[in-house]
Amino acid sequence: MPETVLRVGIAGAGHFGRYHALKVAAGSRTVLTGIYDPDQERAKTVGWEAGAKEMTFDDLLDASDAIIVAAPAEAHYDLAARALRAGKHVLVEKPIAATLEQADELGRLAKERSLVLQVGHLERFSAAYQAMAGKIGAPLYIEATRIAPFKPRGTDVSVILDLMIHDLDLVLALIDSEIESVDAVGAPVASAHEDIANARLRFVNGAVATITASRISPRTERRMRIFAQNSYMAADFSARTLTVIARSADAEGALPPGQQPVPGVAGFGIADVSWEDHDSLAAEHVAFAASVLDGAPVLVDAAVGRRALAAALAVGEGMRASRERMAASGLIKLG
Repeated sequence: MPETVLRVGIAGAGHFGRYHALKVAAGSRTVLTGIYDPDQERAKTVGWEAGAKEMTFDDLLDASDAIIVAAPAEAHYDLAARALRAGKHVLVEKPIAATLEQADELGRLAKERSLVLQVGHLERFSAAYQAMAGKIGAPLYIEATRIAPFKPRGTDVSVILDLMIHDLDLVLALIDSEIESVDAVGAPVASAHEDIANARLRFVNGAVATITASRISPRTERRMRIFAQNSYMAADFSARTLTVIARSADAEGALPPGQQPVPGVAGFGIADVSWEDHDSLAAEHVAFAASVLDGAPVLVDAAVGRRALAAALAVGEGMRASRERMAASGLIKLG
């Protein structure tokens, strides 16, 4: 008889670990077994709020069927690998690991042991992504902007792995092609790592994507524009609105359902779509439990996490190359 409740432990009691713990505790198919964090007082505080004990990682493994790894990025591989080797299913926050070799090893461990390994690319579970999916043809060009005011949280890594990786993952989900080249520039401003970055990705099929990420901006803005051969999409994630402009569906000029004619532009229609916000983290947890308990496909598996990590690392390499060119020309000084 299949299990109906998943015993889940949380490794990491920071900003995201706390949210994960509360969602697990509130889930209809999950039970929170405990909290592990090197900072025991922090683990006790989150555990008290979520209704679970602070534990050592070994005790957490013994008490759980699955582990959510919400520790700092440099600890993802070690904690996830230990959990998989112990026969536990894993949901690991993005990025999946620090290196491609580590990502490959995690994927191998999960496959060999027939365990679920899900990566926390939360945008895949957002109402925005669901609203966008299937509403435009193969993208020719994507422009994404994700900027926000400075917060100390997340500054253990660059803005590439903190913020840009969300849009990298969305771009990779929309463009069915491998990356051919990356040109990138960025700078540390308020932390030891890059706080602002811009990357231009060219794909083998000819598509191009430009992504800007910043965590030192005076305001929050999350937008994406997508150009296809006969259509255009503009999404404002903060306002939860989507505008699609597309060519007529047939030779007679009939517009797709829900579209209105574009004034002064024959043969094109426009549609405005909005969506109700929903709890993406809860949806991610529901999907994780369904994969473990019901055998449902893993939407964001190790291969997806590895591809996003590879793109992020390529942006980092492009940024280093740009920095070296700038230093050689005297534009900046290194060190």
